[in-house]
Formats: sequence, C-alpha cells, structure tokens
Amino acid sequence: MKKLTKLAALAAAATLTIGFFSGCGDDASDSNNAAESSSDYVFKIGTANSSLCLAPLHVAEDLGYFADEFEAAGISYELVEIDMTQAADLIVSGKIDACVGLAGSLIPQIDSGLEIVFSAGLHTGCTKYYAKEDSGITSVADLKGKTIGVPGMADSSVTAIKRKLYDVGIGVSTDNMEVDFVVYNSTDLPLALENGAVDAIAVHDPVASEAEAEYGFTKILDLTEDEKFSNEYCCTTFISTSMAETYPEASAAYTRALMKASAYVQANPEEAAQLQIDNEQCSGDLETNSALLASYNYQPSVSAIKTTFQNACSDLLEIGDLQEGRDIDEFTEGHVVSYDGVPDSYIYNEDGTFTEVEVDT
Repeated sequence: MKKLTKLAALAAAATLTIGFFSGCGDDASDSNNAAESSSDYVFKIGTANSSLCLAPLHVAEDLGYFADEFEAAGISYELVEIDMTQAADLIVSGKIDACVGLAGSLIPQIDSGLEIVFSAGLHTGCTKYYAKEDSGITSVADLKGKTIGVPGMADSSVTAIKRKLYDVGIGVSTDNMEVDFVVYNSTDLPLALENGAVDAIAVHDPVASEAEAEYGFTKILDLTEDEKFSNEYCCTTFISTSMAETYPEASAAYTRALMKASAYVQANPEEAAQLQIDNEQCSGDLETNSALLASYNYQPSVSAIKTTFQNACSDLLEIGDLQEGRDIDEFTEGHVVSYDGVPDSYIYNEDGTFTEVEVDT
C-alpha cells in the first residue's frame, strides 16, 4: 500500500526468516526478539530526486523492489524525502535508518565516529577531474602547486584526488600540502575553471560530462577509467549501525532491493533513465542520461564494497587522514556487513528474474 506522502509497505502476516548480522554472537532467543520487533518497526529509507546516480534508489521504488522485499519479509518501510547532503546527520538523529551515498565522503565521517555500516556497492565511476585545454595540465602529476576547485572539503572527490596525488608524489598531508583546495557550488565549478579562478576542478556527473561538452576541458582523471579506481565502488548502501544490528531482516530486505535495482540499471540503462525522467526523479535528456548510466559499472557487489573500504582506508591512513594506529582489517569488519539471504551480487535476466551470484571462497 502507498502512503500519500511516499511509498510504505504494510506489514504482512508472515513468518520471518532470520538474517543474522555478520559477526554477531546473538543467541537464538535474541534473534527471535529481533524478528518480532522487526515486524512492528517502520524502516525509514532516505531518498531524493535530481541525481542521475541515484538510479538504483529510484528504480527500487518505481519497479516495486522495495515493496516486494519488505512485504516478503513482513516488515513495513517508508521512503523519506531528504536533502542527500544531510543524510549522515539524519541517520544520527534517527530521522532515517538507511540511505545511499558516496563511500569516499562517508569513510572520513566513520573515522570520526559516524555509526553506519556499508552493506553493498552499487556502482563505480561518476566523478571526473578537468583542466583547461591550454593550461598545460594534462595529468594529476601536473597539479603540484595548483588550485583545485571542489564541491566540498568532505566530498568524495577530495578523498579520491588526494589518494591519487599521493600516489604520484604530491603532498596532501596537513604538514605537507602541495595543492590548494577551494570550495564552489557544484554547478559553478565549470565556470570557475573557464574564468581562471582555479587550475582544475573535481565534478560529478552529469555536471562533469556537460562541462566537458560545453567548454572542451581536458579530462585529467576519470574514476570510471582509472586503473586505481575503476574497480572501486563510489556509491554504496549504508545503514545505521544500531538499526543494522537490531533489525537485520529489514536491513537485508533494504540491501536486496537496492542490489536488484542496481542490477536492473546495469542491464537496462536506457529503461532506467526513462523511468527517472518519467517520474521526474532526474532531469536531462534520455540519450545523455542513458549513455552516462551505461558508462558506469552498476553490477552490485558486497565483496567489492569491502575491498573499496579497505583500499581507501589504507591510503587515507598512510596520508594521515585516518586516525593514527587504525587497524584496517578490524575497522573494515566493523563497518562492512553481510547478511544471510543476501548474495554477493545479482544479475538481471531478460525475463525479469534475478540470478544470485556468490564469490568463490
């Protein structure tokens, strides 16, 4: 059933299948209590329009994957319209229980105490870096001493470029910063570069691709294509730690729905783009949007987000942007979860069914 404000699946009378939170040592009675409480709780999922990269979130709503998964589990849920830039704060305040976001933005917040866990990677790519064509800057190695315009200091684009700058020997630590970061509104970044206010910019699609086409900027780094980042997942599902532990069935249903939606986007980028346009969830034209969706890897993965987390944290620890002495394996185990009943990935089949994919161990 739908609420007038947003989608909400009503609890169905059903026997719940327990999905144990990875690494938990709860006994059977604790699990049964969790199952019973799950049936009475409304699991709140943050959502928003306007972003192309949120295609799995939109598809999960539009094609009923949320409704199907939560109804099968006998659990209620609600989609809550939010400002995605405030998702972490809303998790902390309990206004939402889960959302999707950029791993590179969230990891430093987790290091500072944000209590969330990642449950699946949804797609790679979507962030690009540019310089003016006549600037002489053709690669990241040319950025020493330069000014880089970014959407925000906590943005995932900063995390990624710092990792890449460090790799090529350019200082990005507090006591050896060899570039300057300047914050601009995302849509103003292309103009800042064109006018010479900055030497390079970090931008997310679709602003990135639109700017490249309009101004003819030189692309110096594309996370979709770069060897370091091409297999890392930028967008991930995340859940409040307390909710993930207390309501594992709801958390698993949420994760399955978004993984299936992501697999659908991987197989049907044009159809996904059309859904977003038809439902006013994203602006733009069909040809451009579908081409961008097709350019990313939307094959969802639980194991890949774990690898992404480990890679990013290892780099940030070496740079000095993670708490000194962090045990990366322990940190990863505490913030990347897996559930019984959630495979490593899904493949969307032409008949509308899904094939579960498991990682060989």
